[in-house]
Amino acid sequence: MRGFDARFADLPDYILKCTAMIWEGRDIAALNWHYGDDLLVRTPAGISRGNGAGKANTMATLSEFPDRQLLGEDVIWCGNEDDGFLSSHRIISTATHQGGAFGAASGRKLTFRTIADTFCRDNRVWDEWLIRDNAAIAVQLGQTGESAARAMIAAGDRAMPLTPESDVTGPYTGHGNEDEWGAAHAGILRRMMDADFSVIPDAYDRACHLSLPGGVEAHGQSAADAFWLGLRSSFPSAKFTIAHQIGRSDPLMAPRSAIRWSLTGCHEGWGRFGAPSGAEVHVMGVSHVEFGPWGLRREVTLFDEIAIWKQILLQTEVLEEAGP
Repeated sequence: MRGFDARFADLPDYILKCTAMIWEGRDIAALNWHYGDDLLVRTPAGISRGNGAGKANTMATLSEFPDRQLLGEDVIWCGNEDDGFLSSHRIISTATHQGGAFGAASGRKLTFRTIADTFCRDNRVWDEWLIRDNAAIAVQLGQTGESAARAMIAAGDRAMPLTPESDVTGPYTGHGNEDEWGAAHAGILRRMMDADFSVIPDAYDRACHLSLPGGVEAHGQSAADAFWLGLRSSFPSAKFTIAHQIGRSDPLMAPRSAIRWSLTGCHEGWGRFGAPSGAEVHVMGVSHVEFGPWGLRREVTLFDEIAIWKQILLQTEVLEEAGP
């Protein structure tokens, strides 16, 4: 494929092999050619810029999880050789916690998911949106998303997570493709965000398998209803936005979709995030789904609950400090 060197057969092959080379093969120096010099990486926690920051973050993560294996579950992509490609890469990682950002070494064996949307062109990554299920790590270490956020703040990390105001426009400004399966997925999300949860029995397979924030694995329409209702009820008037939408049909694979989305607004309802706080919150989310003969059969939805709790707690603390 033009735009990639002879080692790679196509975009998924490039993404999967480079991930293994850098993380498990320890060839962190490969980031010198794999990443663009001014690479933008957005996570729910904030933005890092430049290849140097990418290498530093990679080494810090490997220090905390030195035996981490990154198992590529899927690469859902769109684009072309002239304009570049957008890859939505879903990973399940296994690792042993040896101490770092999540506290002192525990030796615990962990499993957690990540989805990375990356803009690739001319054999390099130039723009990235990265969501890791950090709450899954916290839960397996005996914490919660809320307690992990409190610990970060208590340790002096009072940096506000990513918001639309702090976001930066990078080189990729595309919105995906017009494939029918992405459109079907977008329609489901929009109905739920419009509080029409009857879409779940309409569109979800009764035996659907769900992978959700906090490392939750669940099955069935009632689990989908509880998750999406709990999220929307926390932010009932928040603005829902689809930032990027890909649908694909590939040989030997179910029709599938990758959508990166956000909720931005006030935490003014009871739901997944407890008592209403009045905090202004930005939820950066991503969902991968697969369709089958009886509807949506497989869903992986990720957002960083720690980053959401941190936004709530930072603003709540400010309000408390300003009170009588």
